[in-house]
Amino acid sequence: MKKFLLILSILFIGSAVFAEETNYEQVYRELEPANFSYVHNIDPGEIYDTKDTSWSPYPLFRLTAPLYFKKTTIEPGYYLLTPREHKGNWYILFKEAGRVKYIIPAYNREMVPMGFYEDNLPKVKMTPSQKFHVKFYDFVGKHVKSSQRKPAPNTYLEATDLENNFISIVIYWGNYRYYMILRTIQL
Repeated sequence: MKKFLLILSILFIGSAVFAEETNYEQVYRELEPANFSYVHNIDPGEIYDTKDTSWSPYPLFRLTAPLYFKKTTIEPGYYLLTPREHKGNWYILFKEAGRVKYIIPAYNREMVPMGFYEDNLPKVKMTPSQKFHVKFYDFVGKHVKSSQRKPAPNTYLEATDLENNFISIVIYWGNYRYYMILRTIQL
């Protein structure tokens, strides 16, 4: 019985430590809006990210209602979300038609857990002819060095509705995930 109570108390204390909630309102108030912009609203790092892929490697975000960050209003539309570092801080670029439209700061950046993409991304279903083409291209790529391409980074996007009109958006891109907080109602 004593062992059971000891294990129960350890679990209760451990859960109290893990249950520590993020104060989203304080995080939102502490974040500073971006004080920089890009020349002609063109992301200079995009060419390095897309040179080895056939399509954009960034997650696509469909927004149906406006979101707010301080004095910035993000209008409804389709946006490619791109993480970028500027002077030691991480920002998320909202790009529309290849141009940077909004720059929103990310409040946290951390490593993606091992096996996350395998568990959450759907498996590709191919027809027999597609499987043949992929195996043929893999064979050619294995023996002809000039035809080898690096795979595009894995991406994933999570949006969570929080209390007090906050929305948390987590962008998984490659080996990292980036946290961003926005509001549904302007302050």
